[in-house]
Parts: sequence; C-alpha cells; structure tokens
Amino acid sequence: MTEAAFIDRFVNHMVLIGGTEFADGSSIEKYAREVAPTYWAEPNQREDGPEACAEADIDCWEYAG
Repeated sequence: MTEAAFIDRFVNHMVLIGGTEFADGSSIEKYAREVAPTYWAEPNQREDGPEACAEADIDCWEYAG
C-alpha cells in the first residue's frame, strides 16, 4: 500500500466513525489528514492498517482534555 492510499483510508475511516466535526466545530477530516502521516511513519503502526490506526486515535479522544 502506498502512503497516499494509507492516508486516504485512514481519513475515510476516521470520518465514518467520528463524523465530520469535533464538538468545537473543527474538521475531523483536516485533523485526520494531519495525523495520518505520523501513523504511516511508524512501521509497527503501519502494519496494523489505516483503519486500526484511525480507531486507536479515536479511542484517545475520550481521554483528552
């Protein structure tokens, strides 16, 4: 899988699960496009696949702030 394909799948999955906006109105798609490359950069996370990485990131949202 290419980096571009990983990022697209990550973004699509995050928006599917998380919706289009955070509670503060900021774009989930924009956030996903910013963080997806950090998951791609880590071979162990990349091996998990973009959907699993997106879900792991979403799981952290409940605990933030």
